[in-house]
Amino acid sequence: MRGDLDGWMPRLVNGVFGEGAMHSIGVDVGGTFTDIAAVDSGGDLTILKVLSSTGDYSDAIGSGIEQLVRTGAVDVADVRLLAHAATIATNTVITLTGARVGLITTEGFRDVLEIGRLRYPRLYDMNWSKPPILVPRRHRTEVRERIDHRGRIVTALDWPSVEAAVERLLAAEVESIAICLLNAYANPEHEQRIAEYVRERAPQVDLSVSSDVLPEVKEFERTSTTVINAYVKPVVARYLTSLERRLADLGITAPVTVMQSSGGTVRTEVAKQRPVYAIESGPAAGVVGAAALGRHLGIDNLISFDMGGTTAKTCLIESGQPRLTGEYEVGGALNIGHRLLRGGGYLLRVPAIDLAEIGAGGGSIAWIDRGGALRVGPQSAGASPGPACYARGGTLPTVTDANVVLGYLNPRYLVGGELSIDYEAARRAVADHIAGPLGLDLESAASGIHRIVNATMVRAVRAVSSEIGRDPKDFVLFAFGGSGPVHAGNLARDAEVPQVVVPPAPGVFSALGLLVSTVEHQYVQTYWRDLLGANVDEIESHFRRIEGEARETLRGEGFAESDVTMQRMVDLRYPGQTSEITVAAPERGLVAADLPDLAEAFHAEHERTYGHRSSEGERVEIVNVRLRARGHSEEDFTPDALARAARRRARQSRVETGSRRAYFEREGGWIETPVVQRSDLEGKPLRGPLIIEEYDSTVVVPPRSSTSLDDAGNIRIELDPSELRS
Repeated sequence: MRGDLDGWMPRLVNGVFGEGAMHSIGVDVGGTFTDIAAVDSGGDLTILKVLSSTGDYSDAIGSGIEQLVRTGAVDVADVRLLAHAATIATNTVITLTGARVGLITTEGFRDVLEIGRLRYPRLYDMNWSKPPILVPRRHRTEVRERIDHRGRIVTALDWPSVEAAVERLLAAEVESIAICLLNAYANPEHEQRIAEYVRERAPQVDLSVSSDVLPEVKEFERTSTTVINAYVKPVVARYLTSLERRLADLGITAPVTVMQSSGGTVRTEVAKQRPVYAIESGPAAGVVGAAALGRHLGIDNLISFDMGGTTAKTCLIESGQPRLTGEYEVGGALNIGHRLLRGGGYLLRVPAIDLAEIGAGGGSIAWIDRGGALRVGPQSAGASPGPACYARGGTLPTVTDANVVLGYLNPRYLVGGELSIDYEAARRAVADHIAGPLGLDLESAASGIHRIVNATMVRAVRAVSSEIGRDPKDFVLFAFGGSGPVHAGNLARDAEVPQVVVPPAPGVFSALGLLVSTVEHQYVQTYWRDLLGANVDEIESHFRRIEGEARETLRGEGFAESDVTMQRMVDLRYPGQTSEITVAAPERGLVAADLPDLAEAFHAEHERTYGHRSSEGERVEIVNVRLRARGHSEEDFTPDALARAARRRARQSRVETGSRRAYFEREGGWIETPVVQRSDLEGKPLRGPLIIEEYDSTVVVPPRSSTSLDDAGNIRIELDPSELRS
């Protein structure tokens, strides 16, 4: 599918793109589909969906690009950049298939990972158990040393204990070692000495050193983050190396960038060393695209909703910017960065877009629990064997099968005819595994699956809105992903969001989001003091040091000083609190008069998030200084170019129109529903029920809703006010 960009030509300067640049490619690897978006020198946008290759995700990327080459959409000799987002790190943690890891820590702190925070997501659920520790106790070793919180050496590093710890781990044949000593954030000397010894003694072993990965206070958070980095590092490095080799075999030697959890990209060399910063790589790309397009449309307050084959993700975008968090968990039933629900997964203390991610996607499997209740997910059929309707060996009913039975999806094919649909297989799966055992008719069983997965996703919407003091009615639901537009209308009704926006090319929107991302590096340094009594010169010295490091890094990546922007932030909290709130700091440099303003900004955000502020006179502590450094270009891919390209591609898309029966339970059952394409909405708003089919996704407009196409080619769905609770 191709669209014109009015002659726009993407070209990054300063060594990334140069004169004569012809192609930029965004690739988003999901659990079911791999999405590819390519822009060529003529301004044409080409999109492609292929089934993900679960054995080696680079196979699907390679075969997809080969397909684009065969059709003439891409000339490999002219590719200058490939931006990449993948779930490889996330899946490694969730499936517990990471490296064999050893830990070296300070004597007395061997069990920090076991103790954790003593918090549980389901306090009274006796069947719930903590996820297994990524480093077995026999692989956790101690060394004698002690540095205090000011960086002063209290006990010198005992070298025999270091040698004994390293030899023990090597005898256990660990692939990767995490080094995390107490208070190394204040003075990394002991960690660096141990790391140097390990590199000389066993150069084949991967190393993750906490003072490099996360030079920040809090021993559990720092240990957990460093261990996860060590756990996924060999896996991610092998995957990225395999991808680079596969691309080189195709004749593509352009640099590959990887999306980070914070919404910026880095070169693969950085991602291989610090993969923990890219755990939420894929979901972040979609949010970046949603925020950029939302700003272009003049919609500053959005809730992005990305539903793919395996998971559904939501994120609050406020005043045009995605909400960020300093930590989150991965591997729990609900992966979420907000502060009200913790303990269900593995903690990561890294900057990230504040996502709620839940196991509810098109491939999520419907099942009946021991109590006879219908459940959906978090298990997924993925790409192999996939939903039963894909006819690839799957026999269990999934959300996609239910949507086929309900008439929401084309009963013959998807992806423009490239993926055949077996309607009868979908019916059998739902009938045999759900309808029959529960004594329901087929459509009631399928509708139950659809309603339950929507109810599950409402949790994710509320987690990023009402649970942090935001009213969903003040936001617009921005829906994308292969399955997102199918569920967005009903989800918005349940979550009380009055309007839905479905962008052009919604099924590959995360890949498009990669094209509007920028190179970004995150830095943090602990500076723990009373805020109003802090020495601003000391704070400034920390900012200047990490800014110098950032400029040097970006200069090495080809960005001139004028192409670099810095965003300063500080982490603040009330004394005794265990979590912080990040507040923007002045870019011009900090002066003493700014400290009360920072304190007031913290009080205001604390009240907004938690519903209260501390009594007058309560002290505020500064805990960390943070920096986000970005490399820009005047000729970066812009949201305007993205909108024009996707809109024109949509106008050239052609699907079969007509009507088919679709099941709407609230309206009493089956309704003969028009099936149209996006371009049919131009200049003539329509009322639901309505099904809008596209190459990469399907939009279901519920009854009593109105839909129209705006000037930028986005589908707008307005819900009937009577559908929303007051």
